[in-house]
This record gives sequence, C-alpha cells and structure tokens, in this order.
Amino acid sequence: MLYGLSEETQAQRDALIEFVRSELDDDVAAREANCEFSVSNWQKCADYGIHGLLVDPAYGGSGRDVISSVAMMEALGYACRDNGLTFAILSQMLSIQQAIEQFGSEDIKKEYLARLVAGECGAFAITEENSGSDAYSLEATAKLVNGGYVLNGRKKFITLAPVANIAVVFATVDPERGQWGVTGFVIDRHQEGFSTTKTQPKMGLRTTPIGDIVLEDCFVPENQRLGKEGAGVGIFNKAMESERSYILAGQVGAMERQLEESIQFVRGRKQFGTPIAKFQSVANRIADMKLRLETSRLLLYKVAWLESQGKPLVLDAALANLHLSETFLESSLDAVRNHGARGYLSEFEVERDFRDSAGGLVYSGTSDIQRNIIAHMLGL
Repeated sequence: MLYGLSEETQAQRDALIEFVRSELDDDVAAREANCEFSVSNWQKCADYGIHGLLVDPAYGGSGRDVISSVAMMEALGYACRDNGLTFAILSQMLSIQQAIEQFGSEDIKKEYLARLVAGECGAFAITEENSGSDAYSLEATAKLVNGGYVLNGRKKFITLAPVANIAVVFATVDPERGQWGVTGFVIDRHQEGFSTTKTQPKMGLRTTPIGDIVLEDCFVPENQRLGKEGAGVGIFNKAMESERSYILAGQVGAMERQLEESIQFVRGRKQFGTPIAKFQSVANRIADMKLRLETSRLLLYKVAWLESQGKPLVLDAALANLHLSETFLESSLDAVRNHGARGYLSEFEVERDFRDSAGGLVYSGTSDIQRNIIAHMLGL
C-alpha cells in the first residue's frame, strides 16, 4: 500500500500489476539479447490505457490526475521485467505527447495525439551530434518556403526513432538567432524526406529502439508547426520538465521489485551453514536498498504533489531525477553483489537492471546537468 493514495487508485494500481504479470510475461532475456522491441506488448499497454494516463479524454486519454498517474507508472515498472518497455512508454507519454497536448493546435492534437494514445510510436527529436547538453546549438535547419518549411539535418540518439510513425522535431529557422530561432514541428514518417536508421545496440534498455532521424529536403506544411516560430525553447523546456520529473517513476517500481527479490534470495542462500541474510555486510546492503527506495519514492511523489498544487517544479524535479537515477544504479550494483556469481551471469537476469540503470545518468539531462540546475536554483 502506498500512503496518500485513494482506495480506488490502489485498486487500479493492483489491477495494472496483475495485467502486466499475466499479459506481458514473455522471454525478455531473449529479446533483450537481440535488441528486440515488443510491438505486441507496446500495443497491449496502449489498449489497456497506459499511454493515455495524462491525456485529455477528448483525444482518447483518461485525463488522470498527476499523482495517480505516477502511481500507475510506478506500478508498471514494478510488474514489468522489461525496463526498456517501461522506459519507452514513459518517454513517449512525458515528452512528445506532453509537447503536442500543451502546444499543438486543435487539429494537431486531434490527429496526432489520438494516434499516439492508440498505440502508434512517437519520437522527440532535438539531440544532434554536436548538441547534447548544449541543446539549442542546432545544425538542423528549417527554411521558410511557400506553404511551410523545408527541413534538413540529422537527429542523433533518438528514443523510438526506428519504429516511430510520428516525430516532434526541432530545427532552427535562423542559426544567427541562437535559441530564439529554434522551432518545433510535428512530422509523419510517410512525409517525403523523412527517414530513420536501424536500431543501434546499446549497453542497457536494449529493448527500447534508439536511432537517428534523417531530414533531407523534408517539406513540412505550416499547419504542422508546433507553436509559434521560434517558440521551440519553451516547448522543449516544458516537455523536459515533465520528463525530468517522472521518467524514472518506473525505476522506483523496479527498485521495489529488485529489493523484494534480493531479500528472498539472501534468505534462501546459505554459506557456512547459515543464510547469507544473517551476514552483516549483506544485511547492510539490503538496508541501504530499502532506504534508497523510500527516499526516491518520497522525492517522486513530492514533485507530483507540487504539480498538483500548481507550484514550481524545477528544483525538485532536478533533485528527484538526480537521486532516482543514481540510487537505482547503486541498488542494482548491490543486488549483483548480494547474488554473487548469479548476479553477474545473464541467465539469472539480475545484471540486466544494473545495465539498464546506467542510462539514467545520461537521458533527460545528465546527472551533471541536474546538479547544475540545482546549483542555479540555489543562487550559485
């Protein structure tokens, strides 16, 4: 039971856990080894309503409040052994869908938001080869022409790009204007001049496709511009605030699952004639994992509460993102230590959490960027 949640939300959370365990129970290890994305499991989650948790019912969502939505995101991470699937769903929910719902025209929302909630994949594309943490130094250009824009450039390291039918892409209308030239566009895969690379293998979250988006004289009608010309910075910042706040909610659920399985293992594993849970070094690691779980959960729900009250999120979102990403990594390493050789072998699926957790130090703003935000908000 999670404190502060209504009985209705608790029941819905429990129902989601049962759904995931019964419907998404496939061979994650085999798919992960081949960097295989499960289209079937993705669609099952969309049909269940997970993609539309935060989306207005007018566009196919359920319009849930942020606290109960976060509880459902956490439950997904707890029940789903495929951390890559959880990450991919939350990434779409919190970036491209939020950007379209908050800044898209009514026509854009009715067309693209409804498709995303129904199960189509979407990509949020700003990163380039030379613009990572320096997000607005874009080389991708958008040239104004009769009836719209012609886009050229290449977006790198884009989550879901290889399977995306829809993308929010940022390009500059004038490099000399710096960040004030950055503009957002909604693009369909079928539009001429839009293409993507194949999935690129990576260390962890291997079931989440990642790749490049290539724009070669891609014409985008003016009515597919997202917001006003030059408003891309505001759109990106708002979407990143949402992503930074809650993208790791699934990892909090994974940390709880990880803790439960570690406790079960150390109670049953014997060395020197006694369960290793009796050894102080092992018990201390379990205690640390519990502490990290509870502090992470408190920070996560504090951010959700602040948003529900209409209060500023910047500082607390950065604190939560930094803490959640680093504690999941630390607890994943402790889980490997507690399992010994079994923790190191892929067969026992313990090491996968460790590899998956490393990505949290990089995506949605690196840990260094989160520290910079925190320092700035403290007046440094």
